[in-house]
Amino acid sequence: MVTRVVVAIPTFNERESLPVQIDAVREVTPDVDILVIDDNSPDGTGEWADARAALDSQVHVLHRPGKAGLGAAYLAGFAWALERDYDVIVEMDADGSHQARDLPRLLALAGQRDLVIGSRWVAGGSVRNWPAHRKALSVGANTYVRWSLGMSVRDATAGFRAYTARVLRELDLTGVESQGYCFQVDMCWRVVLAGGSVTEVPIEFVEREHGASKMTGDIIREALVKVTIWGLARRARQVRRWIRR
Repeated sequence: MVTRVVVAIPTFNERESLPVQIDAVREVTPDVDILVIDDNSPDGTGEWADARAALDSQVHVLHRPGKAGLGAAYLAGFAWALERDYDVIVEMDADGSHQARDLPRLLALAGQRDLVIGSRWVAGGSVRNWPAHRKALSVGANTYVRWSLGMSVRDATAGFRAYTARVLRELDLTGVESQGYCFQVDMCWRVVLAGGSVTEVPIEFVEREHGASKMTGDIIREALVKVTIWGLARRARQVRRWIRR
């Protein structure tokens, strides 16, 4: 039975959006803890989080020396949570794109599956306020991931997800260097390779109202290169198994 849950929220210049997101999570799921992972935001996000944590024992703050990427932030959050024996660790954006109202549906399955993904691209899932090119990029990227890696997951790039502590402890996280949405694919692929169970629940993804998107061309290129390499390695393993028969 799931007893302890922490929602990990990485931040870099999210002073406007973070208070709204924390209030929403605390209202919808009052029993969960929140970990803000701040990469020394120049806009004072970390200082605000410290002040909030001083007033709320279920809010915690992990300060990092500088901006080192989404993947590194989450890995630091995983280590923090595992050291404190949480049962489930949730990834959630600070900008409001991931809505707190969807969190209970992820947590309802978190004790039954190793990884629960809040998916935009399963039946019932949707995006709001995205231009056509963003939808095409996300759908195309996930189609390529499924084709390359042979996974049935429809939204492997999604960043709203819940891991069991059990599966995170089984994975070798020391070798994870991916950033951006490639980090999400990397982690999902590692869970699948380890024999873990993955399921998706539909969510509505809402484009941020405050701040600037962290998506860059470098992030897209990293994902394309790494997924291609992983896919080629997968096919090589299949060929070796076929030859040994």
